[in-house]
Amino acid sequence: MLIHPTAEPFSAPARPELTGGRSVGVLVLHGFSGSPASMRPWAEDLNGRGYAVEMPLLPGHGTRWQDLNGVTWRQWYDEASTALDRLLETCETAVVCALSMGGSVALRLAEERGSDVGGLVLVNPFVSSKRRELLALPVLKRILPGLKGITNDIKKPGMDEIGYPMLPLKGLAEVVAMWRVVVPDLPRVTQPLLYFRSRIDNVIDASSSATVLGAVSSRDVEERLLEESYHVATLDHDAKRIFDESAEFIARVTA
Repeated sequence: MLIHPTAEPFSAPARPELTGGRSVGVLVLHGFSGSPASMRPWAEDLNGRGYAVEMPLLPGHGTRWQDLNGVTWRQWYDEASTALDRLLETCETAVVCALSMGGSVALRLAEERGSDVGGLVLVNPFVSSKRRELLALPVLKRILPGLKGITNDIKKPGMDEIGYPMLPLKGLAEVVAMWRVVVPDLPRVTQPLLYFRSRIDNVIDASSSATVLGAVSSRDVEERLLEESYHVATLDHDAKRIFDESAEFIARVTA
């Protein structure tokens, strides 16, 4: 059972009359322990501009936090890859837009699927960390099922990403396992990349930015700083800027 109706996946067809006659798809991916609610306004905005949208609910999310302790990162990847396949059944090309851990999944899609991914828009992707507590994760996950949650790092009052109150440690270990596969292959990423980074982020540190931007092979890369948002910037003060600038990017790279 879903914890909230807005945690549901979202799917909507393209309207080529709004995108110069081309059918363009956008795959939208939420973060770890969050839900599609964190991305719903962005997904709806993109669809309103004519883009087909697929926004899956990644396995283990949107139900009980304990469920995340029973899935693997490859299940997240497979769900995202299947959603990309659905887009490409009707669209000429597709761009992946992702938040936090969804950014790691998006980068893996770019590495593995090549030209199926026409571009990447990443918002505070969670790809690495210098936090010392992660070093103890192999032991902690055997002792504790979870720790206090990390959801709703949002500067704007009254916003809710509909995430879990606890941080599932076996699930978090899967995030780290995904990094071990994604990061060494970052030079395989050649797609255009628009990278949004919040100057103040209470969930991830700046190492993710250095890791990604220092390793990808993309020639078309731009990092843009968000001054008025925390980690879940897609629901924060800079959301409209993300929506507008990502739409401009998608229009340019899919023209």
